[in-house]
Amino acid sequence: MLTIQKIWFDEERIFVAFNDQRIVGTPISWYPNLQKGTPEQRLRYELWNNGQWLHWEELDEDLSAEGFLLFHKEMTA
Repeated sequence: MLTIQKIWFDEERIFVAFNDQRIVGTPISWYPNLQKGTPEQRLRYELWNNGQWLHWEELDEDLSAEGFLLFHKEMTA
């Protein structure tokens, strides 16, 4: 079962480390609620369901471990 072990941010991305040693980074702009939050608010998350979900109560955002690997935004010119 894929689970999230750790998350961190830089100025533009959220990074997720998984239990299978993969690390995925995606733009914060893909998640408008996270983008609106302050750096401090982004760090106030909870791991749900044994690391299968991330939850930000203050920012009204829920992200799944599986979703980080499947979700992508189409690039427009």
